Amino acid sequence: MAIIDIVLPSLGEGITDATILRWHKNPGDTINEDDTLVDIATDKVDSEVPSTSSGILKERLCEENQVVAVGSVIARIETQNGQATENFTENTSNNTAANTSIEEIPYQPESAPISVSPTQESNNSNSETPNNGFFSPLVMNIAKTEGIALSELEKIKGTGKDNRVSKEDILGYLTHRGEQKVAAPTEIKPVAAIPQQTSAPKWESNGNTEIVEMDRMRKLIAQNMKASQNATATVTSFEEADVTSIVQWRERNKNAFEASENTKLTFTPIFFDCIIRVLKRFPMINSSIDVDKIILKKDINIGMATALPSGNLIVPVIQNAAYLNLAGLAREVNNLANKARQNKLKPSDTQGGTFTVTNVGSFGSLTGTPIINIPEVAILALGSIKKKPVVIESANGDTIGIRHIMMLSLSYDHRIIDGALGSTFLHEVVKEMEAWDLKRSI
Repeated sequence: MAIIDIVLPSLGEGITDATILRWHKNPGDTINEDDTLVDIATDKVDSEVPSTSSGILKERLCEENQVVAVGSVIARIETQNGQATENFTENTSNNTAANTSIEEIPYQPESAPISVSPTQESNNSNSETPNNGFFSPLVMNIAKTEGIALSELEKIKGTGKDNRVSKEDILGYLTHRGEQKVAAPTEIKPVAAIPQQTSAPKWESNGNTEIVEMDRMRKLIAQNMKASQNATATVTSFEEADVTSIVQWRERNKNAFEASENTKLTFTPIFFDCIIRVLKRFPMINSSIDVDKIILKKDINIGMATALPSGNLIVPVIQNAAYLNLAGLAREVNNLANKARQNKLKPSDTQGGTFTVTNVGSFGSLTGTPIINIPEVAILALGSIKKKPVVIESANGDTIGIRHIMMLSLSYDHRIIDGALGSTFLHEVVKEMEAWDLKRSI
């Protein structure tokens, strides 16, 4: 007999913890290698953790809805044949940080390293204090991005275990941060104060209403969308593109393309091909902001906003898209879309995006004003393709013709992307689409 430690595996770059959603096995149950042991969730996707050994589940070390760090031991299995598992026992015994709960890592801003004294720890444990002074890497990263100093972070009320500050706590704080910093003028006294609503009205179900609890992903989407609006100064520019050449070329070549490449040719990879060429010329659009620094990304990782069967939205990412030809882009688009529809996306499939494209036209919308997928600084929306009568200019004069027209909208962060740059980038994307070569080979 041997006892095997099952650890929470690495879930992709930048993912340091996960939430235990549901255990598939109870202590005493027999489990085979590769059987699903537990469902977990990150900020992006839900995943399954398989068992690495066969045997009897001895104990579960985490409860459902508990947040645990990558590398932490989550369960132990008693094997029947004494098989060794050096890979897992070594990982957990030699990596102290991996075995430490992620909530136990103190906040250490790079600009002002600090240490928590025993007195501070004692004070933080007091039930009357806002939080216990320990902050997860996720909370630390949000604080750094939003320019929240340690002194300010320590004042945020923590609702997690032992008064720890959770992601929801810091995002909620950011929602009202601006209101707290602006003091009402004392010189001017209004004749009558206008009552302010401090919270949403509490609804009670009756015959004419139905109360539906948000699922976990919808709550995360709501938090991320509001965090984006709080963090960015968003502007949206619009332009129409004549995509007749693209429509005609795809119609002529889609069957031959599928036969030769063994994957369908949709409009999405064609548009991505055009967008990527322009992103290479405008590196500022493919960047992010770190407080007062601009980070220019050499890799172009295209996020494609995708609707899930549940109705929620997720953004799988095509890594290193600039190195893919049209066939490669088509395969990646179809593969990620299929995985999303089947709820088989891995956390790594949604990491590292540098620019996002959302196809609002697939639902019939002419255009939209998309919310930036932070920490990115721009997002492009593609509208539906409509036949319209337009003026066609030529050397022999102007004529009226029926063309396939699509509206594009680019939302961008005005903190670093001015209107001239945003509009120029969008115009160049349109030019790339309109210049699609009808004689191009597949």
